[in-house]
Amino acid sequence: MAGLKLVALDGEDLAVLSVHLQDAVVAVGEMTYLPKERRFVLLANRFDWEKAIQAEAMADADAPLGAAAAAVGPCVRRRAGLRFERVLGARVRGIDLTKKQGMLNLLALTYEEIDAPSGTVTFLFSGGGEVQLDVECLEAGLEDLGPAWDARGTPCHEVE
Repeated sequence: MAGLKLVALDGEDLAVLSVHLQDAVVAVGEMTYLPKERRFVLLANRFDWEKAIQAEAMADADAPLGAAAAAVGPCVRRRAGLRFERVLGARVRGIDLTKKQGMLNLLALTYEEIDAPSGTVTFLFSGGGEVQLDVECLEAGLEDLGPAWDARGTPCHEVE
């Protein structure tokens, strides 16, 4: 299966990237803001939701998800790079940047247009951590960087 290579130029595009990055695991030391280049980049181990959903769709109505996953293969994670161009500034809240080996679980990406086409991109992490990017305009790219590997399980979230 070929890896993803997606571009986001507006809020709807960013929502697609957000879906593909839900439950991605990111090391604090693998996020970098490059002010001279006006770029923000990160590396993530993203859960391949597309493959997981494919496994579920192949299941019989009475068959458990595990049986369907066996037919399609195990759920996988993929190494991916995410970049944002035209970044004017970056802010962090609730994340200790000195703990480079600290792991974060990305829940979602959002975009709020402030003065079109500029706006703020927010990375929402479990535990309340956030990264916010002020952008001149939305210009982002997500690309898988190598082969997939078996995931230890399927991420799940408690509903409150």
